[in-house]
Amino acid sequence: QVQLVESGGGLVQTGGSLRLSCAASGRTFRSCAMGWFRQAPGKEREFVAGISWTGTISRYEDSAKGRFTISRDNAKNTVYLRMNNLKPEDTAIYYCAADRNLLPPTSSPLEYDYWGQGTQVTVSS
Repeated sequence: QVQLVESGGGLVQTGGSLRLSCAASGRTFRSCAMGWFRQAPGKEREFVAGISWTGTISRYEDSAKGRFTISRDNAKNTVYLRMNNLKPEDTAIYYCAADRNLLPPTSSPLEYDYWGQGTQVTVSS
């Protein structure tokens, strides 16, 4: 079992930066691939970024490439999402998720077993 708690969201102007954190509890975190997803009002939840359990493989949704960076610190049981050059269309609730399979990160939310409660990111124009 893995419990996830996100933090770091907030209100930022266009072009600004935020770093989201996801603190995990549970012994299996270190063997989980981790993902960040987001959901804007009236839209489906979408993949943003994912990272393998080793931290050596990462993948990004196209609009996140070059602006967002996912990383993890297994010693701290934490995964991060650094977001630069934020745009109004990045406004959403951001969720972290854990996939307990020892596989590279997937973009499908159906593959993830555990989810946090989310943190709101609002980018003003």
